Amino acid sequence: MRKPRSLAALAALVGVAALTSCGTEEAAADGITVAANSTDRVPMDAVIEAFREQHPDIEVTVTYADTDQLQSTLRTQLSSGTAPDVFTVWPGNGNPGALHVLAPEGYLVSLDDTEFADKISEGDKPVTQFEGTTYVVPVTFSGIGAIYRKDLLADLGAEEPATWSEMLDLCATAQDNDMALFALGNQTPWVTQLVTYALVATTVYADTPDFDERMAAGETSFSDSEWKTAMEKYLEMDEAGCFTDNPLGTSYEASISAVAQGRAVGLVQVATTLSQVRKEAGDVELGLFALPATDDPEQTRMPASVSAAYGVNAESTNLGDARAFAEFLGSVEGQAIYAAEGGTLPALPDDSHEIDPALSVLVDHQAQDRTVPFMDQLWPNPRVQQIHFTVVQELFSGAASVEDALTEMDAAYTSN
Repeated sequence: MRKPRSLAALAALVGVAALTSCGTEEAAADGITVAANSTDRVPMDAVIEAFREQHPDIEVTVTYADTDQLQSTLRTQLSSGTAPDVFTVWPGNGNPGALHVLAPEGYLVSLDDTEFADKISEGDKPVTQFEGTTYVVPVTFSGIGAIYRKDLLADLGAEEPATWSEMLDLCATAQDNDMALFALGNQTPWVTQLVTYALVATTVYADTPDFDERMAAGETSFSDSEWKTAMEKYLEMDEAGCFTDNPLGTSYEASISAVAQGRAVGLVQVATTLSQVRKEAGDVELGLFALPATDDPEQTRMPASVSAAYGVNAESTNLGDARAFAEFLGSVEGQAIYAAEGGTLPALPDDSHEIDPALSVLVDHQAQDRTVPFMDQLWPNPRVQQIHFTVVQELFSGAASVEDALTEMDAAYTSN
């Protein structure tokens, strides 16, 4: 899951010339071309530099573009035979550049015979495979949990809650000390989904790990599942005073400030937000825990998944070199470089990686297959996510009931 960007920037016929050339290497007729997201410029440049040291005979030309531009140009390039040899592919489904959209069209090479394919965790296979075949090399991994200041939690005389009841008790303790347990910035649409995801990971997937397959087969729905429980618990947290005042009038940036200023112990966010909290809060120690949704800690799951991945063009005229580059991205060295330069976790677990201590709970959940892919990665179209943003805001304003919200999401899921 990436943070959504304005759709106004979509330009369906923008060509390669509109992309931003990196200049890492001069274009070479016998080399390979790579297209990557602008946000991945730093780690990709570093990976290419290391790759070229091992493969000095393979030239690499890389171009960067924003998410919207990549998604809008890729299909045109693939259908016209002008696509790069290696390019960003979004894990799972839900947008024009996603794996489950491109693989059925035959645009991607199978990577089943690569060395990294067997290292992909079971939890990540639904978003890195199509019909049991691996088509992308995953490079980064992130999760959603409760990021918190250890100094503030210690001031409350408390520990990380392991159960739903413990968390509600902690909300009350924080209130008694004139602060909230969590800052919540639901004025920013994409933030609205995070608490739901953190709860659904447990309420739905702990007992129904094949929920996405059942949804796709029409055997269940949001309304008929434990999504209802998660939505109700989201509102229960609000009613219990777990969140800072006025979530609908609080932006993502303001929620970060609330934690930095000590008005909230933490916030439920993507793990990459750790760096932003540190930047604003200064020299404080941060922690991360999985948001409990039941009173059985063994059931607790974390939403976590591959957040960046690359595929190899099936029509590449430099297929051997393109596959060599994909292998390097999936190697221990390639993963380590990408994670270190990008401030993320590698997608493929390896004990040799040095990680941020605050991310240890995420690493543990990943290693134990106690993670669930970001829910939108397996939805059939982007409209479901947009409706999810809207209905959460409506729930918090009192404009919709949980039943109304889930009915709207079901309608979006089955729409074309």
